[in-house]
Amino acid sequence: MCSARRHGPPSAAAARPRSPRVAEATGAAVEAAAQAELQRAGLKPVAANVRFRGGELDLVMLDPNARGGPTLVFVEVRYRRSSAFGGGAASVDAGKRRKLVRAASLYLAQHPRYADLPCRFDVVEASGEAAKPILNWLRDAFRADEV
Repeated sequence: MCSARRHGPPSAAAARPRSPRVAEATGAAVEAAAQAELQRAGLKPVAANVRFRGGELDLVMLDPNARGGPTLVFVEVRYRRSSAFGGGAASVDAGKRRKLVRAASLYLAQHPRYADLPCRFDVVEASGEAAKPILNWLRDAFRADEV
């Protein structure tokens, strides 16, 4: 018969679940690192942490040097301490993409000055230590018409 009892001491992660404040601080640090990296690449910050009912936009950036002209970029930042179970982009599933597209549509409705610009959805994967994460920028990670 199989026993559900665990043998040995609980793991440190099980003993100390992350508090919401720690998770929020980690998210803020990783998003700041992602924004700084995108700015070094020439993107201009427009907004951050824009919340709507049913969705949030981590970063909204303007890419003045995009191939088709200035482009509004909606950036999803995904942090995983370890990439052992897949990178952050793997967690941006169809449901998350739908939420991002909906939030982007709401953002454009509230900010009509950007409505005529082409838009792009990027994902920045972050792993390692939150204070100095390893970043992987996936430009044009998905398209709104694929959702």
